Amino acid sequence: MFSSGQLIFAILFVIVFIGVMIFSYRKDKSLHQKNYRGVKWIMVSFITFVVFLFLIKFFLKN
Repeated sequence: MFSSGQLIFAILFVIVFIGVMIFSYRKDKSLHQKNYRGVKWIMVSFITFVVFLFLIKFFLKN
């Protein structure tokens, strides 16, 4: 399906990409903590809302 050169390139690309993402995140970590302080609660409320919609759909379907 893939040649050995393509597989090597894909593996190296994934490793380098993940490394760059980790480096970038660590570099900007203090900035993210300062600017995105309340994001956790927004995510919790969004997930709760989606679960609530699924529960409504489940109970009204039966």
